[in-house]
Amino acid sequence: MPRAKNPEAPVATKRAPRKRAAPPAEQSAPVPSFVDPQQRAGLIARAAYFRALERGFAPGSDIEDWLAAEAEVDAELLRGTTAS
Repeated sequence: MPRAKNPEAPVATKRAPRKRAAPPAEQSAPVPSFVDPQQRAGLIARAAYFRALERGFAPGSDIEDWLAAEAEVDAELLRGTTAS
């Protein structure tokens, strides 16, 4: 038998699930402050040159070479393995 509705009873409302905090924005690796910016740029330029050399200096990949070299140099600097 169905229950009769009681108009005086408080109405229970369903709550929406809590929103989760947005994940933190992905941050690039911190650049070590103990390396001169000009020296770092020189290391990146040299690494990018050798990347271009390996692929025969084919046009159209200079930005990818630079970005990959930058990531490589920064990783080496953070590990402390780059010769000055």
